[in-house]
Amino acid sequence: MSATSASGINFAKYRTLKSFLILYGIMSVLILALIGVLYFQYAKAVMLSSQRLAMQLESESYVPKLKAWLEHDRDLKTFPKDLAYTTALYGYDQKSIVSRLHNSVPIDFKENIYLSNKHIYLIVPLSPYGMGEYYLIFETQDDGLWRQQTLEITLTFGALLFLMLVGMGFFLSRLILRPMNEAIALLDDFIKDTTHELNTPVSAILTNIESLEVNDLPPSAQKKIKRIEIASRTISTLYDDLTYLILNHDLSVQDVQLDLSHLLHERLEYFRHRIEQKKISLNLAVDARVTLTIDDTKATRIIDNLLSNAIKYNHMGGSISITLRDGVLCVQDNGIGIPDAMIERVFERYTRADKSVGGFGIGLNIVAMIAKEYNLNITIESEEKKGTKICVNWL
Repeated sequence: MSATSASGINFAKYRTLKSFLILYGIMSVLILALIGVLYFQYAKAVMLSSQRLAMQLESESYVPKLKAWLEHDRDLKTFPKDLAYTTALYGYDQKSIVSRLHNSVPIDFKENIYLSNKHIYLIVPLSPYGMGEYYLIFETQDDGLWRQQTLEITLTFGALLFLMLVGMGFFLSRLILRPMNEAIALLDDFIKDTTHELNTPVSAILTNIESLEVNDLPPSAQKKIKRIEIASRTISTLYDDLTYLILNHDLSVQDVQLDLSHLLHERLEYFRHRIEQKKISLNLAVDARVTLTIDDTKATRIIDNLLSNAIKYNHMGGSISITLRDGVLCVQDNGIGIPDAMIERVFERYTRADKSVGGFGIGLNIVAMIAKEYNLNITIESEEKKGTKICVNWL
């Protein structure tokens, strides 16, 4: 099982894919909307062009009637009607002389033909016909068929185009994620190779250190041995984390009623030299017997990673406060703290709040994985340069 895919798609890939899909989706919608608007304007222009031709042809037969009326009658009651269109006559000042239009909206004389309030208007200047500065207005109702046809065509081709964009988006997403997948695969191989190579030498170092009669050595040699043991135990903790990431799906799980108080004291003894090296003071508030039904290896990983981070990110001469009672385990340090922008990401794999400190950034991710498996609740409080408090609750 891949170390980087143990919990499904990792957060980095998720964020990258999410950002791409949001941007691609917005661009696709804008493109489809723009195409739809342009096609609507085109269909409207085609409809108006067709109406203009029909109305202009009709005006050719109507203008002689109007000219005769202007020259001889001018009685508003006898204003000539047109069988096909509603008409109106406007003067040179663009004010109505006589009108049978259905709408009383102002006429837009800047346009030759236009659509307004579901009616089409054609404006015919009469000066070319030798009738002075008059304007003939033809009006007809828009039946809306062109709009319905345009909508149907837009939806049909829009759906096809959308499917094409979805297919293209899928292809591009795979193309974008390919370098990340390759990098993750390389990192997986590196972790596996590193884990394999670490086991034998670290075990040999720790075994030989434990067999030494340290008290018989000079003080300077004792200090050197202690440093070697601290470094070896640090590597051993990292080895345990890497092994858990790689093999956690293959490890047999044996959930037992585990005495966390006893386990905590065992792990504190394991980290004793690292704590002494940084002159860290411990403040313990640990109940005599606190139990939890959990696998021993997974409980150890939770405690080890919380303690390791509290030591690693602490100051020389700092302090660590540990509280363990029924339902809660809290580890608090007064170290460098976590920036506000990083608090939401500290449980992501390969994320480190301070890259000047060593490590892969996998410890808290392992804690989060185990907590999710056992329905444990994790809370974190941190302030930069003041310290961090992490609590695991199970009641």
